[in-house]
Amino acid sequence: MKNLFLILFILLTSCNFQKSESSDKHLLKQVEESKVHLNNTTYYLIRHAEKDRNDPSEKDPKLEETGLKRAEKWAVVLKDVSFDMVYSTNYNRTRETAQPIAKANSLEIEIYDSNDPFNQEFQKKTKGKTVLIVGHSNTTPAFVNAIMKNKKYEDLPDDENAALFIVTVSPNKTISTQLLYIN
Repeated sequence: MKNLFLILFILLTSCNFQKSESSDKHLLKQVEESKVHLNNTTYYLIRHAEKDRNDPSEKDPKLEETGLKRAEKWAVVLKDVSFDMVYSTNYNRTRETAQPIAKANSLEIEIYDSNDPFNQEFQKKTKGKTVLIVGHSNTTPAFVNAIMKNKKYEDLPDDENAALFIVTVSPNKTISTQLLYIN
C-alpha cells in the first residue's frame, strides 16, 4: 500500500511539474507578445478646439475661451499617455490646442504638412512612438484614412471639436482604430 501511495505521489508530482512548465511557457509567450506591443506606433488625432469666429475674414484665428478650456481638458483627458512627439498644422488654433499636451510632456510642437501627412519621412520619425496630431475638420479624418490606407472617415462637422481618433500600427502593420467623443 505504501508503494501505491509513493507511485501515486510521484505521478501527481510529475504531472504538476509538467503543468507548471506549460504554464511557464504560456507566461513567457505572453511576455514576448507584450514586448511586441511596446513597439507599436500609436497616433492620437484630434481636431483643434473651438476657434474665434468673430472676424470671418481672419484666416488664422486663435482659440476662443471655450477652445482654450477644451485644449486644457484634452491635456487632462490624455494625462496618462506619455507622448513622444506632438504635431500640429501651422495655424494658431491647432498650435494652441496642442500646447497644453506638449507642455505636460515637455515636448516642442512639430509642424506637419497637411497636404502630405503620412509621408515616408513622417512614418520613419514616428515609428514605435506615441504621437499626438492636431489638425482640422477635414485634415484629421484624412490623416487617419492615410494611415489606414482606406477611406473610412468623412470630414468632421464644423462644430465637432470633441472627436479623438486613436490609431495603432503594430510592427507587422496590423492597424486598429478607435473613434471616441470626449465632451
